[in-house]
Amino acid sequence: MPSRSTKGVRLALATAVAIGASAVVLSAGTGVAEASPCGNSGSGSSQGFGSSEPSAQPQGPQGPLPAYSGTISKVLSWVTGPKSNNDTYNRFAISGTDLGIAWDNGSGQTLMAFGDTFGNCTVAGQQWRHNVLLRTDDDDFSDDTITIPDGVAGDANSGTVIAPGEPNYAQELIPSLGLDFVEVTTIPTAAISLPLPGGGHRQYINYMSVRKWGSTGNWDTNFSAIAYSDNNGQTWVTDQSTILVNSPLPVSLALPFDLPPAEYNNGKFQQNAYARGKPGDDHIYQFGTPNGRFGAAFLARFKPEDILHLDRYEYWAGSSRGWVDNISEIPDDGSARVVTQPVTELSVSWSPYLNKYIMLDCDNGIRLRTADNPQGPWSNPRTIVPAGNPVLYAPMMLPTSPALKATDTGKYLYFNASRWSDYNVMLIRSDLSKL
Repeated sequence: MPSRSTKGVRLALATAVAIGASAVVLSAGTGVAEASPCGNSGSGSSQGFGSSEPSAQPQGPQGPLPAYSGTISKVLSWVTGPKSNNDTYNRFAISGTDLGIAWDNGSGQTLMAFGDTFGNCTVAGQQWRHNVLLRTDDDDFSDDTITIPDGVAGDANSGTVIAPGEPNYAQELIPSLGLDFVEVTTIPTAAISLPLPGGGHRQYINYMSVRKWGSTGNWDTNFSAIAYSDNNGQTWVTDQSTILVNSPLPVSLALPFDLPPAEYNNGKFQQNAYARGKPGDDHIYQFGTPNGRFGAAFLARFKPEDILHLDRYEYWAGSSRGWVDNISEIPDDGSARVVTQPVTELSVSWSPYLNKYIMLDCDNGIRLRTADNPQGPWSNPRTIVPAGNPVLYAPMMLPTSPALKATDTGKYLYFNASRWSDYNVMLIRSDLSKL
């Protein structure tokens, strides 16, 4: 169940359009999920690579695993879809999904958050969910796969969030109105687990509220926000104080709460990536990019206990000014950019193997950069999976990769990546000794 603040923001969005957007005719509960797996029209989902031919198959259009083995990287297996070893269609009603943002839950289990998700392509609504979660205890990739256990209702350590009476259906995490030009979907962009003062860990997802999809690689967001879970991802609550409004609502409304104003620099943090500081640095770093695929990367930092307190964040304002205390102080002259555009769908982590920070993103292939510090300077990008071999997006590092471990460090980096034509996620291995 969404929190009161989440429902309030959703209601405000819907009411604003109903009052002020006379050119748009909407009805509650409708909306088209513009993603490729079931042949929906439009430019589609968080990656925006165009749509595929409609699929008459309940299981969607997933094809054979792309064969790619280069000098640095190799495609290993499907993580999701009916053709994966996890058979996510029959076990979780997932025929197609993307992203697979992965993080350690603080107890050694890897959680993975996915974007728009579809099930049976032949039923009304195509079992569309705006986001889902999968869990795994698998930290051994010697068989070139990730194994996800069954989902069990009420079991917060099982393979996914299962509701009673729906044993093979992964539940949605963060709700959305599902209304085009209002809020078409809510997409996770970053996630992290942080300890609680009284013990245990809380899970956090930073997500974007998408107002509408545009042309390929372009989309508009309402806001970004942080949702948290105290039960290992079973249920999520959006903290209203973390909302960064990107663009104002269509009309002014008398709301029962204060919606944060649209600050210009909020637009720099609509899509995000979290990274822990290297040994000796107890900050969490948040890399932000604007909505779409064509912006630069900006940087914020905070102490772990302050993740929900945006007034305690610091923002990188460039080498001449350093860190500033308010998002409004980020200069717009280009000096605050840690990576120049275009950069998007980032995954960042400290690598003990390289003794550097690693950044993955996609632009004409999957690219890797390194830096000694989060603010850079970052190296020129090195292409580790060329464009068209296959066409991939959203490279999301797996925290159990040997190259990311503090102990028993190895040369291999494993990451999830998505392919639009199949609208599913695959596992890729990169040999960092070949860089």
